[in-house]
Amino acid sequence: MKLTVFGATGGIGQEIVRQALTSGHQVTAVVRDPARLTASGERLTVLRTDLSDPEALRGAVKGRDAVLSGLGARSRADAGVAARLTRSVLTAMEAEKVRRLLVVSAAPLGPAPAGQAVLDKAVLAIVNAVLKDIYADLRVMESDLAASTADWTSVRPPKLTDKPATGRYRAVVGGTPPRGRSLARADVAHAMLAMIDDPATVKQGVGVAY
Repeated sequence: MKLTVFGATGGIGQEIVRQALTSGHQVTAVVRDPARLTASGERLTVLRTDLSDPEALRGAVKGRDAVLSGLGARSRADAGVAARLTRSVLTAMEAEKVRRLLVVSAAPLGPAPAGQAVLDKAVLAIVNAVLKDIYADLRVMESDLAASTADWTSVRPPKLTDKPATGRYRAVVGGTPPRGRSLARADVAHAMLAMIDDPATVKQGVGVAY
């Protein structure tokens, strides 16, 4: 497949690019700083462009089978970046009639799992309070997705780690895995790539966790 990856120098974005190339896909990585991209290969095209300008992004998404985005805030100071830049991606995709889009969101945006433990509820309340600005940004992003013409999927992991990929995670379409406390960035990337051709995930939030 022909894929475009936004946020390709982030933890999840780097994994998406690497795993996609390993699987034989043709990848266009859209970056602000090419020096931060560690992946390489003959099927990789690196495009440096203004992510806030939809017109500048049209060439990056034209003719793509799917677009995958790891865009998001790295800290509370970056709150707002996910919604703002994803809106640019959506505009470019709509102009080029490219429909499939998978983005990274967060587990707290999904429904609480049935039988959630008291400790998990307490921890989640603390996390929500600390990261409220980032989660508010992601809620705006997901609202924009729902209002778009894209065949979108919002992938919602819990706490992220840098452990190696296992491929042994749970994915709940429209829900949240119970007792799902963590997931490696590499497995988030694995899940996103696996969902590209899964019609059950279209226009859905998908909770993913160990």
